[in-house]
Amino acid sequence: MATRRKNRASESTRALVRFVLNGEPAEAAFAPHKTLLEVLREDLGLTGTKHGCELGECGTCSVLVDGKPVLSCLVLGLECEGRRVESVEGMAGPAGLHPLQKAFADLGAAQCGYCTPGFLLTAKALLEENPKPTLPQIREALAGNICRCTGYIKIFEAVELAAAWMRGEDAAPRKEILYGYDFDESGLLPSHPGSVGAALAAAPSGLADAANAASRGGGGKPRPYEPGDVGAALVAAREPKR
Repeated sequence: MATRRKNRASESTRALVRFVLNGEPAEAAFAPHKTLLEVLREDLGLTGTKHGCELGECGTCSVLVDGKPVLSCLVLGLECEGRRVESVEGMAGPAGLHPLQKAFADLGAAQCGYCTPGFLLTAKALLEENPKPTLPQIREALAGNICRCTGYIKIFEAVELAAAWMRGEDAAPRKEILYGYDFDESGLLPSHPGSVGAALAAAPSGLADAANAASRGGGGKPRPYEPGDVGAALVAAREPKR
């Protein structure tokens, strides 16, 4: 009897919220204190939205509400009554992956993948508002999303590529994006004057082994690179051209 009373009391405190989820009408009944993140994962089974810091600092849990990125760990499920919610599960359509998803896959912009749903949705909101963003605009839009794997460059490049596809352009990843400007013994990749490979190739013969010791002086103390070192060539290759 006590258990039945407890269950009835629990049911009476559950909130019923109706909203549009990934383009389809949806409803969920849940405890009023639950965040949108918890509702999506626990009550609706959409686990593409990830738990991150749960403090609103990492962007991992980002979803779209009425087309705008929000941190679902800071939004109560109750606040979504009558609103449009989009999670990563809603990005792909009948024709296949969203251009952003394809670009992320093609360019290796997802590594462990944990932060990827948040990046994808935040970038989607950006491209819907600004179809041709500059690199600084992409960086600013994604500044609230943290990635500990990629170093961000691949992510920014993937957003640029997806934006071009969405504008109808016949764009393709540059080879240096896919493979990098680096030493290529096969000779199949194009030579580039700013690459590590070009620096090594241009360095005087026999200095490669010396370069390994060039950063260490007597007694293991670091010393500056000398002109003509492989190390100096590598540093020069990486310095921005003025």
